[in-house]
Amino acid sequence: MPNTAAPSFSGENLLCIRGERTVFAGLSFAVPAGGALILRGPNGSGKSSLLRLMAGLLQPIDGALLRDGIPVRDDPEGHRSSLHYVGHKDAIKPVLTVAENLAFWSGVNGGTGSVDTALETFGLAALVDTAARLLSAGQQRRLNLARIIASPAPLWLLDEPTIALDSASVSVMVDLIAAHRATGGIVVLSTHIDLGIHDAVALDLDRFAPEVSL
Repeated sequence: MPNTAAPSFSGENLLCIRGERTVFAGLSFAVPAGGALILRGPNGSGKSSLLRLMAGLLQPIDGALLRDGIPVRDDPEGHRSSLHYVGHKDAIKPVLTVAENLAFWSGVNGGTGSVDTALETFGLAALVDTAARLLSAGQQRRLNLARIIASPAPLWLLDEPTIALDSASVSVMVDLIAAHRATGGIVVLSTHIDLGIHDAVALDLDRFAPEVSL
């Protein structure tokens, strides 16, 4: 699978506040090229907030994100253009067909990916002319994930990527993560299931929860 070289990705002393609640404080991490970071913690511990912060959709109140030691804030557009963020909501256009959705994503990064490969990999080839709004939840999830093939990016930020996937699709996802890392790509993901990524570094967000005064 084609890919561009990925720099290291790190965060230093990150503070995240949503509304009036401190989600986490003093959080640091580091992932080298080819590395994987798995976010752990119960619901509400800040996994989704951290992924959104990494994607540039939220800004830290304090601390910094860095790519190869260079602050992301120095080139936020360059950072966002070099990543895929897959959140809980599928980023698909319901009025477009499966093929049109993937063609759109392929064009975002200059058409360097393969729409046909994306379709075949996630078992969507028979649905190319089907409007996305007619797909099942699992099919929509597979379409959303297929864009990481149709539009390659060195940094993958995946929030519970296996939700609504069957076991076969989960296996496909695990194989894609391994292939992406083999080319120097970086993966940060949250998951409640064991994906067998045994050399990944785990980050327990409970460690960075604010202290509660009694």
